[in-house]
Parts: sequence; C-alpha cells; structure tokens
Amino acid sequence: MKALILAAGEGTRLRPLTSNTPKPLLLVAGKPYLSHLFSALKAAGIEDIALLVGWKSNRIRECYGEGSSEGIRITYLEQKERLGTANAIGVAEGMMDEDFVCINGDVVLSEKDIVDVVEAHRRHHGTIMSTVAVDDPTRFGVIEESQGKMVKIVEKPKVAPSNMINAGLFVFKPQVFEYIRKTPKSLRGEFEITDTLNMMAAKIDIHIHHLLGAWMDVGRPWDLLKANEILMAGLVRRIEGVVEDGATLKGNVVVEKGALVRAGSYIEGPVYISSGCDIGPNCYIRPSTCLGKNVRIGAAVEVKNSIVMNGTHIPHHNYVGDSIVGERCNLGAGTKVANLRFDNKSVKVSSKGDSIDAGTRKLGVIMGDDVKTGINSMIEPGTIIWERSIIGMGAIAKGEIGPDSQVF
Repeated sequence: MKALILAAGEGTRLRPLTSNTPKPLLLVAGKPYLSHLFSALKAAGIEDIALLVGWKSNRIRECYGEGSSEGIRITYLEQKERLGTANAIGVAEGMMDEDFVCINGDVVLSEKDIVDVVEAHRRHHGTIMSTVAVDDPTRFGVIEESQGKMVKIVEKPKVAPSNMINAGLFVFKPQVFEYIRKTPKSLRGEFEITDTLNMMAAKIDIHIHHLLGAWMDVGRPWDLLKANEILMAGLVRRIEGVVEDGATLKGNVVVEKGALVRAGSYIEGPVYISSGCDIGPNCYIRPSTCLGKNVRIGAAVEVKNSIVMNGTHIPHHNYVGDSIVGERCNLGAGTKVANLRFDNKSVKVSSKGDSIDAGTRKLGVIMGDDVKTGINSMIEPGTIIWERSIIGMGAIAKGEIGPDSQVF
C-alpha cells in the first residue's frame, strides 16, 4: 500500500514561524513535523509515499531527497494552483493505482491510529474515513453516520449534528478519482473533498473508523506547542552527547551526539537536545522543551515547555516559558518572557488587527527568525514578534510586532 500526504499549503496562519520555513519542516519533538508522519506510516508498513508539495517545495526536497534518510521512498507531486483539497488529491491520479492512505499534512496522529486504520481497511476492503471527537465541532467538517458508515459531512455547521469530525486520515480506493473529476466547484471557488465524499456516500459505503489516540489540527502557532507536548510524550531516553559530571538529567531526555550538557544543568524530561547544542552551566530546562541544532542555553537560564529552533542563543539570566522561538535569535542578558495573565484568563493574541483567544492560560512569545533582544527587555504574554525585529534594552514588547521593527 502507498500513502499520499497533502503538504502543499503555505501555512499562512502559522506565521511568522512559516515566513522562511515551510510548515512541514517546522521543528517538533526533535525533528521536522513531517518526519513524525513518515515514522507513523512506516510503523504501518507503508514505505512508498507520495508527497504533495507547493510553497517552498525546494526546501522540502533538499531536506528529504528520495527519502533514504527516513527509510522510505518519496515521490514528489506539485499542486500548481490552490484549488481545494479534492483537486490536491486528484493530482495523484495515475500514480495511485491501488488502495492508498491519504493524510492531511497538518494533523497530529499517533502511530497506533494509522496502524489501526490500515487494519480497518483490511477488514472492510473499502473506503475508510477516520473521525475524532472534539469539544467544538463547529470549526470542522462534522460527520453524520449510521451503522458505522458515513451518511454525510456538514462543513462548519452552526449547530453540529454530532461531535465527530473528519480527522484528515483516509484509505481511498482508486475510484475516488472518478468522483473527484465529477466534483463541482464550491461557493469558495474550490473543489472540496467534503463534496466529493458526500457524492461517494450516496453511492458506495464509506466506513467510519473512530480514532482513539491523541489528535489535533495544527492551525495556529500555539497549536505547535500542544503538538510538541503530544509527540514528546513518547520520547525515549537516549544520551549520545557529552554530559559533564554534576549535571542532572531526569526522565526521558535525549542528548544527541555532538551536544554538550555542562555541570550544574538540571533537566527534567521529556526534553530533546539536538546536536551542536551547548547547555549550561547551572541552567534549568523543564518538561516538553525541544531545542534545535546549535542552540545555546547559558547560565541562570530557565526554559519551560518551549520550542527553540536552530542556532538560537538564550545565554544569560533569561526566562522563556510556553514559547516558540525561531531560528538564529539572540536574547540579551535578563530578557524575560511572561507567560501568564494576572487574572488567570486565557491569553489573547493580536494577529493582523484581530484579537484571538489562544484557549490557554499560559502562552509566552511566538518569535520569528533572526530576532534580537537587548538586556533586561520584557515580553508580555501572547506577543508575536515577526522576523528580524529588534527589542531594545529595557523595552517592553507586546501585541504584534511586524517584521524588521524596532522597539525601544
């Protein structure tokens, strides 16, 4: 069996994290987001993967090549125009000449769920749609089912017929392409896979498979923190780098070859420390923290539940909590990131003039690439700082700070 991963989107809602990096390559739990899907498919015995790419596809090709580094075989497909999900899947017509797994590239799925979906297909020998229960189904395609089969999908209804939504994981038979060719454009001017599936359900059985593992749709930058927490939960302790005497590593901590953990560092897993990192001395790294390659965490620094991307330095007397820090950033001595409102309400994030409820009590900063902060600068909860900005000495950063800005 083959698999098709839909990863052609620009990830505009994830900016500034995706200003320079395509969404599939964002760092999560020690490796690019897309690599976790590859691992899950391999666990299901699937090694032939068609990858639908679009924006910055050259970066993805350079990262994975033909897939040998991941133990898979990758064929690249390109969606020239963004004409909807049905059109995206239709690009694979001619290549998928047998039943195949289809996955939205922006969802987090457990290995077991993908294995179980493949097993469900073997039992039913037909089309499989995965569903998952969510608290607020009105933001998704909601499923009506009867006797384990799909009746129809209602897209973003005001009143949801159930709390079960389309999980973005399918097993299709090649006949899906016949229905895609018949799918009309929606009012949005796109070819929607929900319309295709509703057409199919009127003619053939679409078997429902309820996912039981952790699932989430990664749409906003702070969703990446939750995805990181989910995927880090499966981390297994592995120490390959240098850990000096006097450093304390508790629980499931990964220290890759080429990383250095200096004396006095106190690290509570799950934590991922990539190659080239220089950690300590005398720092505190708390659970669900992922450090990219060549990250520097220095003396009297505390980092908690955060993703720090390649080449960033947090070297002196800093606190960073519940944050995502882009590549090649540098935090001046004493820079502090606040991550909790005084009233304990959920953090509001300003984005393009809108105030968005992040749905969490704790959220620090979302920082793009190549940002620099001066000594004793402060960053308020839920702040978004776009790439190449400078936060001056003692300055307070809040709200949304655009690219190439200076705050003094």
